Amino acid sequence: MRTGSHRRWAAAGVAAGGLALAGVLVARELASPVYGMRQPPLAKDPACARIAAHYPDRLGGDRRDRVGYEGLAAWGHGTVRLRCGLHPPAPTEDSCISVNGVDWVLRRVAARDGRSLLVTYGRRPAVEVTLAASVRQTDAVLMELSRLVAPVRQSDRCLDGD
Repeated sequence: MRTGSHRRWAAAGVAAGGLALAGVLVARELASPVYGMRQPPLAKDPACARIAAHYPDRLGGDRRDRVGYEGLAAWGHGTVRLRCGLHPPAPTEDSCISVNGVDWVLRRVAARDGRSLLVTYGRRPAVEVTLAASVRQTDAVLMELSRLVAPVRQSDRCLDGD
């Protein structure tokens, strides 16, 4: 009978350890919001790691949020969201702007929730940025993010040089 008692205590210990591990994982998830962002397919690309190494602590006056997933970053409780590791967009008729030598395509699909969605053009991996309508320093945010993205080799441009 003594062996059965030891097995029950061992099983209880394993169960308690499993619950503790689950609690740690849940706490990590809650402490690391992703604001509905999905990890992009190319998030493990070395270029994304180089970009992530230079994320600013503040962007457009807002602090960087704690996001613990590769390829994802956010500032200001998700008012600015970045996803690195997307496949580059195909040629499009969507509007395109160039900020400090980085071409950004403005995607119309984001207009539904009041956010602007921009994707780098001609760079692999592509970087996607969403900006809430409440972001006041849009130009400064895009200039800073363009500085981060600029080292990713550009293979195509969406704007004619003329």
